[in-house]
Amino acid sequence: MGSFEEEWARLRGGPSGEPGMRLAGVPAADGGGGGGGGGDADVQSTRPAWTAAGTAVGGLAGDVKKALTGLETGQTGLVAKGAVESAGAQSEVYASWKTYLEALSGRCTALQGKLERAGNDLFLTDDNLSGLFTELAKQYQDTPATGGRER
Repeated sequence: MGSFEEEWARLRGGPSGEPGMRLAGVPAADGGGGGGGGGDADVQSTRPAWTAAGTAVGGLAGDVKKALTGLETGQTGLVAKGAVESAGAQSEVYASWKTYLEALSGRCTALQGKLERAGNDLFLTDDNLSGLFTELAKQYQDTPATGGRER
């Protein structure tokens, strides 16, 4: 990875003017599709993708908890093994890593829920909108189109 300035320029569009990041649903500068289209250039968002991301982050939380358990197991009996000189330093390192890993696990768990909720909310929104348009089409199927164009 380059410097902050290089990375920021890439995200903003860089020298080529092509954005390095696009949001689903926002058309590309060249008129290409945003989310929900068919080509490789489209950015798409699906419920399974959000769920998979949430599951992966949740798996990380589990892995962090396993690492924390291993760290705690390694601490057991440390002073009894004759490592008295380094026990104080080891205890400080252990405490800092324990705090870090517990916080990291909590963040992963919180992010998992948010990712899964985002996917669910996007799915429900699409589903609801589709249902609304279907109902409107049924309700007004006998109404002629306005603006001089046929449906």
